[in-house]
Amino acid sequence: MISIETPTYYSATKKYDLSYPTLEHDIEADVVVIGGGFSGINTALELSEQGITNIVVLEARYLGFGGTGRNGGQIMAGIGHDLEKIKSSVGDEGVREIFEISELGAGIIKDRIARYEIDADFCNGYGYMGFNARQAKTLRTWEKDFKAINQKDEIRFLSGNEVQQIIGSDAYSSALLHMGGGHVHSLNLLLGEAKALTSYGARIFEHSPALEVIYGDRIRVRTGRGSVTASKLLWACDSFLNKLEPELHAKTINTYAFQLMTEPLPGELIQRISPIRGAYSDIRPVIDYYRVTRENRLLFGAATPFIERIPGDLKAWNRNLMLKIFPYLKDVRIDLAWGGPMATSANLFPQIGTLSGRPNAFYVQGYSGFGVTPSHIVCKILAEGMNAGSSRYGLLSSIKHSQIVGKDRIRPLLLTIGKTAHQISGFFNGRR
Repeated sequence: MISIETPTYYSATKKYDLSYPTLEHDIEADVVVIGGGFSGINTALELSEQGITNIVVLEARYLGFGGTGRNGGQIMAGIGHDLEKIKSSVGDEGVREIFEISELGAGIIKDRIARYEIDADFCNGYGYMGFNARQAKTLRTWEKDFKAINQKDEIRFLSGNEVQQIIGSDAYSSALLHMGGGHVHSLNLLLGEAKALTSYGARIFEHSPALEVIYGDRIRVRTGRGSVTASKLLWACDSFLNKLEPELHAKTINTYAFQLMTEPLPGELIQRISPIRGAYSDIRPVIDYYRVTRENRLLFGAATPFIERIPGDLKAWNRNLMLKIFPYLKDVRIDLAWGGPMATSANLFPQIGTLSGRPNAFYVQGYSGFGVTPSHIVCKILAEGMNAGSSRYGLLSSIKHSQIVGKDRIRPLLLTIGKTAHQISGFFNGRR
């Protein structure tokens, strides 16, 4: 079993030495948030910027312990995996609106970094990579679609030898360069956002797991040593929900992703790997993703493509994938490897809304492996819904979410079936 206590690149290089007390009293607030990752902190910060500042955030461990502190740091366009999967809920017009919304993420992150002077190593430059003619056709379509909603950033399809302009690998035959995307040190981004949040007067408590939630006109969240009573609640636990709310637990299933970090590499080697010092992913249903860091390391991540399992040796497993893309890194030392769960929904699209019959109990979950950028989009819209409401919130919260039957008994089998079906569909829609 993978240990989620293993150090990550992010914990080893964080720049903010922040810590928050444990809740030891009974207190009141306008909003209580359960979860101190991107979802919880982002939504609370959006609400604070709108004037709702009496907010309490409860984190069971410490900020960034979950997916926010163990991801790839990729800043890419999009919200979910395949917007066709939600067309039955929102229709053609809804799909078009969500596609336009999906381009907002990088701008939200850049604006926030600038506004609050967050030191998060943001770097522009993203490459969507293709292995074959089917994927090249898909990337040409993406070029047209992205350019239709983004006229300010360089977006350019590359093929053949042109691919070497952005990456030093012979594995790919095509690429789509999107200079509006890029990568970020996600833990430093989160901690900078948390610092900004507390500047508005919000309170954060770490090592304060929610033990019981009592619903009503005023919602009471009990921890081990205290409680918070508030008018509104936000569940923002994602893959670390731990069955606390049965209605939410039934609608996602946890799978795992794994990353490695190389030793620091010479500048000329980094230039060979990534002339744009960017972030990359292929477009298969289960992607490889990687980027260079400010410290001249390569951070490389992936998940098992068909059979749901946890590799016994994460360094060796990820290294083998890395060498398929960069065989000339065979003598490079791997300093760290880590992984963690990610909550996946049946339609591979994030879930927001309110619990059944509880209009003051909100939730957000199910990013399905794409959380860094989408969380900033989704939580901006969620905050609109928690405050005065908005058409965008109405649209995203109208998407139907299926229960995942049997997830507690046969999780690996369900995920293996789902991954296999996802791969097969990818062949027919130009992703494999």
